[in-house]
Amino acid sequence: MLTNTIDLDETARLAESLVRDGATGIMALGTMGECATTSPSDYETFVDCLLQTVRGRIPTFVGTTALGGHEIARRTRFVKERGATGTLLGIPMWQPATLDMAVQFYASVAETFPDFPIMVYANPRAFRFAFGVDFWRSVVEKAPTVMSAKFSSKAILRESVAATKGRVNFVPPVGLAYEFAQISPETATTCWIPAVGPQPALALMKALAARDGQLAKTVADDIAWAVEPHHAITGSQDIFASYNIQLEKILMGASGYSKPGPIRPPYNVMPEDFAQAARESGQRFAKLREKYSRPLG
Repeated sequence: MLTNTIDLDETARLAESLVRDGATGIMALGTMGECATTSPSDYETFVDCLLQTVRGRIPTFVGTTALGGHEIARRTRFVKERGATGTLLGIPMWQPATLDMAVQFYASVAETFPDFPIMVYANPRAFRFAFGVDFWRSVVEKAPTVMSAKFSSKAILRESVAATKGRVNFVPPVGLAYEFAQISPETATTCWIPAVGPQPALALMKALAARDGQLAKTVADDIAWAVEPHHAITGSQDIFASYNIQLEKILMGASGYSKPGPIRPPYNVMPEDFAQAARESGQRFAKLREKYSRPLG
């Protein structure tokens, strides 16, 4: 197993590129940042480099998920002291949590860090927890620093917005942002995209904000074209759960916008047909990045 696996030059270059290209925020050290497989020294080296590069110019949420509460508290204290905007936080992953466990977990973090915002990493596949409407109804009352969520459950979006009384911003992946806007237009303010360039996401959100339905649909169709090759992976919960990291890192590398580097064990295994699908999606995103770097209209 390797240590010193962080490319600091690339970290700084990518962060600067995101700020330069108009990204309105950064979510780091989630699945794509391999939060679960990063050694403590590599974790801290990366966070220092990222936050020193961004220098507070855009909101930056840093993942602090770990196997237990003590390590989560240590990581959260570290990123807070280094100047992160908040934490991107999933549930400890050793065993599935019950509803009461999950709510109490976020309540405990909110109590320990009462002035540090929490973005819930609501990934049911990764954390083996549903993040259903009952969770949102309870967590918004017991964990007042929960203010947003990385969230893709469109079937319960409207109910979840209602359950949180609008106090949580549910942030979808770029491939679902248009659908989220049709379901809950009043909350469609942002989305997230892998490190393939923010341009397609920015074009979509700008069109939605301008209520230009025709342009928004055009951009959304382009994004659907870009993600289509890897539907064989994302279309199955079991397959996606095993190949999420690999998919995204290969895709990002193929886009030419970032250099993710080798995937850390044990997740550095990927069937070639899946890898090729990820590369094709990355290449399509590169074309969209070029298209939406130019003025529209």
